[in-house]
Amino acid sequence: MNKADTPSSQKTNELPNEHNSFVSDLKELFKAIVLISNVLPVFTGFWLALYFTDSAFADYWGVFLLTIVGSTFVMAGALILNNWYDVDIDTVMARTKKRPTVTGNFSLRIVLVMGIALSVIGLILLLFTTIEAAIYAFVGWFVYVILYTMWSKRKYTLNTVIGSVSGAVTPLIGWAAIEPAYHVVPIVLFFILFIWQIPHTFSIAIKKYDEYKAAEVAMLPVVYGFAFTKRQMIVYIACLLPLPFLLASLGTTFMVIATILNIGWLVLGFQGFSAKDDWEWAHKNFIYSLSYLTILFVMMVVVTLPVFN
Repeated sequence: MNKADTPSSQKTNELPNEHNSFVSDLKELFKAIVLISNVLPVFTGFWLALYFTDSAFADYWGVFLLTIVGSTFVMAGALILNNWYDVDIDTVMARTKKRPTVTGNFSLRIVLVMGIALSVIGLILLLFTTIEAAIYAFVGWFVYVILYTMWSKRKYTLNTVIGSVSGAVTPLIGWAAIEPAYHVVPIVLFFILFIWQIPHTFSIAIKKYDEYKAAEVAMLPVVYGFAFTKRQMIVYIACLLPLPFLLASLGTTFMVIATILNIGWLVLGFQGFSAKDDWEWAHKNFIYSLSYLTILFVMMVVVTLPVFN
């Protein structure tokens, strides 16, 4: 028997695959892309609070780390608990069949403990910043886990609107770690994220219509059809139009770019009424919405950098 064929060599060759599988499972469990996309608004809220209070970032390194790590843990905990609770419908939907809760790679008991532990640790870390920041994080967690996942997701088409609150509190967490969020900027950021999530989620629901229908999840396209959903998307996208003008304190450059993004999305939304391929149109909306959010929140940081002021 060749050396390459020995049991020890075979075991060594399997380790990288096992490691990659474990990492992939963690990514699925934490919903890595969703988690990362929620961290950006936390950072932006934190950064803008420093900017509007004339505070130096270097003086708040400790608070920054507690805010980012704490909020990330809370959000990760909520996402894990969502996976734990939704394991039955995740087995039906193709997009979720690789989650370790479905494959059995992670036991449901371990997943439940992980979700609770991360949520609690995250909230404790945020308490070392401000109580207000921890309260916003808890509100987001409660809405996502209890009101969205466990109550409304399977029963009501308003599940998307309810769930949108959880993602919208993220900039409030970042801002409140520095000072109370009773300021027009974090409030407008809340509404941008709240409104943005609805057409964004509707585009996913159209793309995954067959899967949601099979899992009997009460998404708007499943219950009321594509035409009604497209009209609703137009309404919510249109609601974004005035919001950049409430952020005049960020400068003309930001307002112009944000308005162009809003108009572009509205045009894309109207194209849905003449689209021959609903999946392709919904996919374009999905990509546009992700780009929209990233550009918007990165621009908020860029236009407030010292070099521009």
